[in-house]
Amino acid sequence: MIDEKYKYSELTGRIIKCAMAVHSELGNGFQEVVYQRALAIELDIAGISFLREFEMPVFYRQQQIATRRVDFLVEEVISVEIKVLSNLDNSHLAQAINYLEAYNLEIGLLINFGEISLNFKRFSNKKYKPALK
Repeated sequence: MIDEKYKYSELTGRIIKCAMAVHSELGNGFQEVVYQRALAIELDIAGISFLREFEMPVFYRQQQIATRRVDFLVEEVISVEIKVLSNLDNSHLAQAINYLEAYNLEIGLLINFGEISLNFKRFSNKKYKPALK
């Protein structure tokens, strides 16, 4: 799971491992909030810092136009969106990428607990702009 050519590969691998533990224990068929709560427990056990349902501003042309809650903001650098669907399609990935762009985060995970096997997608924000220091 760890591929050093990807930014935050070690951390995303740890998050996916936590999600796999949840899916292994619960299977599929619960509501999203159940998986959110269970994943929060696994992330805590793994010593990974996160904020759950973190409200983030959405900007358009440098102006805040809305807010949106990300399911998890991990280590202040990775967005984790949870779904509970029979299968993911391109619209779900596009939505997750749009959130990354709106939040100006570089890396995200889309995790679907609704399938027989855990399904996850790692994606990056091609429009990411590092903060000036």
